[in-house]
Amino acid sequence: MSRTLHAQTHAWLKVFAISARHLSFTRAAEELHVTTGAVSQQIKQLEARLGFKLFRRLPRRLELTDEGQRLATVVDQAYDAVGMEVRRLRTGVMSGVLRLRCVPSFLAKWLMPRLTRLQARFPDIELHVASEDSNLSLREGEFELAIDLNDGRYAGFQITPLMDEEIFAVCSPQLLRRRPPLVRPEDLGYYPLLHDVTAWRGSHDYAEWEHYLGALDAGSVNVRRGYTFNRNHLTVEAAIAGMGVAIARRTLITDELDTGALIAPFAGAVATGKTYGLVYHPGALDDRRVRAVHDWIVEEAARCHGH
Repeated sequence: MSRTLHAQTHAWLKVFAISARHLSFTRAAEELHVTTGAVSQQIKQLEARLGFKLFRRLPRRLELTDEGQRLATVVDQAYDAVGMEVRRLRTGVMSGVLRLRCVPSFLAKWLMPRLTRLQARFPDIELHVASEDSNLSLREGEFELAIDLNDGRYAGFQITPLMDEEIFAVCSPQLLRRRPPLVRPEDLGYYPLLHDVTAWRGSHDYAEWEHYLGALDAGSVNVRRGYTFNRNHLTVEAAIAGMGVAIARRTLITDELDTGALIAPFAGAVATGKTYGLVYHPGALDDRRVRAVHDWIVEEAARCHGH
């Protein structure tokens, strides 16, 4: 009789591999959603086809024969190899380097804590992350995706909006113990102010405070004083240390208010008119790899805002 494997033999080998793993026809049947008798019959047919026994059928258990053990090892290796190659083929377009540029504070406070989830979903994509301020122009050929804070207009690029930004004043509770009460925005005149000099594209050193106090009709407060930093998260750290009052961004505040490290002395937040968005070259999303990371970031932003 010919020993050439045919389609039915391959089907029996799958049943054999599962039975060998469990050393039980009953458990193999449960995994395959068939009867125990069907598994036993297929193993008998396979043994007849191969011309040697695969199992010793003992009173209360199964035991692989020497031939069965050798075949089980080879079959397991074959299935592992097939599975691995299928995974490679499926993820082949999801591998390689992807250059992601991001404004620094958003990277540090929002994106970085989430990157392990991206890594878990797309383990073969190697991110090359560059932290760059919004006031540095976006240049073609330097990135596949960029996260930026702006008014949503980028000549020559496309953008997917992620979330609007709001700002509000924050300070350490300890700061209030050494100065007059901070009840009205005008009381800020008694406090040092902390500034992010790279608030958004085209902003000047005192733009955040001017925008915030202007929205509160407190434009008489002199904001052109205090300490300047070139990252929002650094102004927040300075506020936690008690150096002064900072402008916090709703998107970048995590648990500082919940833990009491910071308080917001004035109610409400002010819309900046600026939006975090994903910027990319026209046609970039035709690359499934770029599309996958783009869609993941959009998904995370939606989850963050409870959409």
